[in-house]
Amino acid sequence: MSALGRVVRSGVGRRRVQTLVIGLTAMMAVAASVLGGSLLVVSGAPFDDAFARQHGAHLSVEFDAARTRAGQAQATGRAEGVAAAAGPFRAVSVTPRIHEGADAWPMTVVGRGNQDGAVDDLTLTAGRWATRPGEIVLNTDASLFPTLGLELTFPGLPGAPILVVVGAARSVTQSADAWVTPAQATELSTPDRPGGYQMLYRFTAADTAAQVAAGRKAVTAGIKTVTGTQSWLTVRASAERDTALYVPFLLAFGVLGLVMSVLIVGNVVAGTVGAGLRRIGVLKAIGFTPAQVVRAYVGQALIPAAVGTALGVLAGHLLAVPVMSETEDVYGTTSLAVAPWVDAAVVVGVLSLVAVTAWASAWRAGRLRTVDAIAVGRGAHTDRGRWAARLAGRLPVSRPLALGLTRPFARPARALGMGTAILFGAAAITFTVGMGASLGEVTKARAHDAADVTVAAPLPELGPDGPIATTRPEPDPAAVAAVIDAQPATRTHYSTTTARATVPGLAGTTAVVAFTGDASWGGYTMVSGRWIAEPGEAVVPTGFLTATGTRIGNTVTLGGLGQAVSVRIVGEVLDPRYDGMQVFTDAATLAPAHSDLTDTTQHIAVKSGADVATYVDALNEGLKPLGATARPGGAEGGSDMVVTLNALSALLTLMLVAVAALGVLNAVVLDTRERLRELGVHKALGMTPRQTIAMVVTSVVVTGLAGGALGVPLGVTLHGWVIPAMGHSAGINLPDSVLAVYHAAELALLVLGGLLIAVLGALLPASWAVRVRTATALRTE
Repeated sequence: MSALGRVVRSGVGRRRVQTLVIGLTAMMAVAASVLGGSLLVVSGAPFDDAFARQHGAHLSVEFDAARTRAGQAQATGRAEGVAAAAGPFRAVSVTPRIHEGADAWPMTVVGRGNQDGAVDDLTLTAGRWATRPGEIVLNTDASLFPTLGLELTFPGLPGAPILVVVGAARSVTQSADAWVTPAQATELSTPDRPGGYQMLYRFTAADTAAQVAAGRKAVTAGIKTVTGTQSWLTVRASAERDTALYVPFLLAFGVLGLVMSVLIVGNVVAGTVGAGLRRIGVLKAIGFTPAQVVRAYVGQALIPAAVGTALGVLAGHLLAVPVMSETEDVYGTTSLAVAPWVDAAVVVGVLSLVAVTAWASAWRAGRLRTVDAIAVGRGAHTDRGRWAARLAGRLPVSRPLALGLTRPFARPARALGMGTAILFGAAAITFTVGMGASLGEVTKARAHDAADVTVAAPLPELGPDGPIATTRPEPDPAAVAAVIDAQPATRTHYSTTTARATVPGLAGTTAVVAFTGDASWGGYTMVSGRWIAEPGEAVVPTGFLTATGTRIGNTVTLGGLGQAVSVRIVGEVLDPRYDGMQVFTDAATLAPAHSDLTDTTQHIAVKSGADVATYVDALNEGLKPLGATARPGGAEGGSDMVVTLNALSALLTLMLVAVAALGVLNAVVLDTRERLRELGVHKALGMTPRQTIAMVVTSVVVTGLAGGALGVPLGVTLHGWVIPAMGHSAGINLPDSVLAVYHAAELALLVLGGLLIAVLGALLPASWAVRVRTATALRTE
């Protein structure tokens, strides 16, 4: 081994604290960067690959078949900016019944002669394509019953046709729920529900929402019979939503980790150089060149950084397992994995950053003259902080505490590095506390749990192919409401019932939640607009507005019911369930189209002071003859994604806090070693072990409080940027109640978090200072 190699190895072995700090810092930065970068890559890659392979439609448009000719719809495919078009395909909204007799979801059925096409080339995943009347192919993603050979009946259509499922197919742009032959699609339409003509387009430019909107304007110019549209960007966002949600906060932690890597590595190397001036002088005296001295210190930083980087890559892969398991690809890839080039880019980037930072900090060692380095030793800068010492001497505190309070001013550069590490640790704690509170608010809004008591609708019995029809009578909603009103402790109540409907231009179904009574108190958090005031009005989540391209004040038509129903959107509600594809309206709105709304749940608020358990027991006595059961209300459990987010943020925060505490530990160790002789003098003059610990711990108090005071605002700012970005990734807008989660008392406690990090980092060096023998300390030069 060369002389330079022996110096590097010796330095790494002797400076175990510094080695540990650099290694853990690099591991933290690499783990967060690998995880965030990988999710950023895989969130869009599967969909983009499938979209290109299947010639996905940038835009699907449905024209009203009653007022539009097929030729007129087909002519839109020649509009400016259209690269390719397919259609017109006859599209109808129907509600089939499976062979056991239970209703299936309403679905949009499109007539296509084959699965291939210039636009939206379908992929068969099971069975074969429908080639004659009486056959149907279900969408693999949207269908609830993809069993081959299953018979679907349509009792509401003339002749009650029966279609047999012969295949399952996947549309990358979700253009329909099922496909039949063109002739069969025509037979499924009726004069009162003629359906529409579906056109699929690929544009020459469709990378942004503005470009898609321009394409939509071009193909629908002069046509007033458009009943619905769907952009590929909406489908893409839905496909990426699970992984994209993690990206903003992981990138935030990654940036924090990288910045802390730069600061701590620089601080460690600079401190090592400052504490080893005599050693540097000796190395130069025996023939080491300035470049070799610099390389020696860079090598001492790179070795633990390389080990930490390897561990960080492993940790990043392990952390990616629970996240990517939620995003198993539905477009042909069986599993997702961290891209090798992401690992390579992060490893090269972090090691390069460490090398550059260490080189900049070690440059001073190369420039030192040999004589100056040997002569200076550890006696430099003893006059710094004298003014602070004089000021601390006037404070009403003991002498050891005064000595500790003045120490940051004797080594301002080291105190600055230590304070910056504490700052980022406090910021991470503040951000994680805020994110947990915000996710709690979203979960609460998602649950709509303001009711004290609920009387839930009976759950359907399930068979191998879905719900099984039973002859058991449903509880009469009016009778249940009468029993509730008869209870003296009832303050107010409302009921909900859910229907399934289709929206023109969109595949899949939309849940329509109908209210009887005032539900404004039920825990529905409004983002904008107002709550429902009368029949014909509706509030919808952000996902619905995005998917349909509508906004507050627009009117949408709901199909798949007894007859089409139009509702006017008056508000935007926070509800991330079902990708936001829900409509909340008054029950009277659906009465003409769907009179059989018996699947009802009652939500009850009891009077102030009433005991909920006693109320539930009394109510159940009255409900027993009706076959209904009351239970206490309460929030439903959080989603797995919320649990994963909280767990990841807690783990990454602990890593950042540990790194910050180790940064403090390193600084205090260097400071204590430099002050060994001074420490021996204090002990000789009678300083007790308890006073020694107090002096060392107090030396980080000012720095800890300053770092906490600056870190909390940074954490709040980070929360104000990351949480809305996460909401945007999830396709929801967040109201102020989700963002304004910090309180003054809580912020004050979080400021003390910086002090806690500093004290934790100083405890170990303090105990080491106590164990140093007085004679040994006095002999130190």
